[in-house]
Amino acid sequence: MRSSVAALALGGVLLLASACGPADGDAADAKPGNGTAATTTPAVSTAVVTIAPKDGASDVATTGTLKVSASGGRLTSVVVKDDKGAPVAGDISADGLGWTPSGHLDTATQYTVDAAAKDRSGRESDKHATFTTVVPKDSFVGFFTPEDGSTVGVGMEVYLHFNRAITDKAAVEKGLTVTASPAVPVAAKWNGSQDVYIRPAEYWAAGTRVTLELDLKGVEGAPGVYGKQDKSVHFTVGRRQISVVDAARHTMTVYQDKKAIKTIPISSGAPDHTTYNGKMVISEKYVKTRMNGDTVGFGGEYDIPDVPHAMRLTNSGTFIHGNYWAAPSVFGSSNTSHGCVGLHDVRGAGDPTTPAAWFYDHSLVGDVVQVVNSKDQTVQWYNGLNGWNLSWADWTA
Repeated sequence: MRSSVAALALGGVLLLASACGPADGDAADAKPGNGTAATTTPAVSTAVVTIAPKDGASDVATTGTLKVSASGGRLTSVVVKDDKGAPVAGDISADGLGWTPSGHLDTATQYTVDAAAKDRSGRESDKHATFTTVVPKDSFVGFFTPEDGSTVGVGMEVYLHFNRAITDKAAVEKGLTVTASPAVPVAAKWNGSQDVYIRPAEYWAAGTRVTLELDLKGVEGAPGVYGKQDKSVHFTVGRRQISVVDAARHTMTVYQDKKAIKTIPISSGAPDHTTYNGKMVISEKYVKTRMNGDTVGFGGEYDIPDVPHAMRLTNSGTFIHGNYWAAPSVFGSSNTSHGCVGLHDVRGAGDPTTPAAWFYDHSLVGDVVQVVNSKDQTVQWYNGLNGWNLSWADWTA
C-alpha cells in the first residue's frame, strides 16, 4: 500500500505540475505584446530567379541561350564561371530584370550560374544551375594580316582568310572589330566564303593606330563549325607613301606625304603581257625570291631563282622587283616584262645604290603602287589587297 500510494502521489504531483505550471501568473501574461510572443515564420521573398538553360542541360548552343531573369524583384548578383573558374562577362539590365553575357560561350565547356535577387522589402532569393555547351563537329580559324606590332603603309587593308567555308557571315563579322585612333569608319567586304577585307573610306592617315579584335570563340561560322580565336592585333600606320608608275613614260615617281621625292626609270609589261592598271598594295617583301612562270600560267617562259628586292602587288603574280638580267638601257625606255614592274638591280641584291634597292629600303608592306597608262584592265579589287579600286559606295554596297 505504501508503494501504491507513493506512486499515486508522485503521479498526482506530476499531473499537478503539468496542469498548474503557470499558476504563478505567467500563462495569463503569454499574450501578444506581453514579452513572450509566439514564434512566427519569416515571410518568403517574392523575388523569383529564373536561369536558362535549365540546371543539368547539355548540348547547349553557345549563342543566345544563357539568360538570367527576375520577377517580383530585381537581380542583385549574377556570377557565371566556366569549368576552369574563369568568369563570363555580362551585365544586369538597367531595370534589374535580366542578365545576358557580353559575348559567346565556348564550346564543350561546363558553366555554373549563381544568381540572386531581392524584392521590395529587401528579402533575397537565389538560384544555382550548371550546364554544358555543345561539342563542335569542327572548328575554324582566321589567318590575318598585317602582323601584330607591325608598322604598315597607308593602303594596308585588314585581311582574314578562314580555313573553313563560312556560311553565317553576319555572325563572324560581329566577332571582328576594327578600331582606329584617330577614329574613322570602316567596313568589311567578303570575296567568296573564306576571305574578308576591312578598310576605311580613304587611305589611313599617317600615324594612325589600328586594333583588330578577334572575338570568334564560340561563334558558329557554319553548321557545327565553331571559332576558337580570342585575340587582339595592333598595328601602326607609318608615313604616307604613294608611288605612281606611268607605263607609257616608263617611270615611277615616289611621293611621300604628297611630295615627290624620287623618279625612277622602270620597265613594265610587254605589249602581249601588259601590267594591270590601278592601285595595288605591297603585301609581301623578299630580298630574294624565285619566280617560275609555271606557277602563274606562263609555262616554261622563265624560271629565275634569285629575283632581287621583290615586293608582291597581286595574288596572281604581279610584283615590283629588281631586274639584273635586262640591259640598263631598257629601264626608262621600253616595257619588256611578263606584267611585273622592273627596276634596275644587280644579281644577289648586294648593291644598296641600285634603284631597286633604294625603293625596297624605302617601302613598307601596305604602301600603294598605282599604275597608270597601261593598256590593260584595272586590277580586280580582291586580287591582292587592292580594294582601293572600288569606291566607298561600291565597297559598302
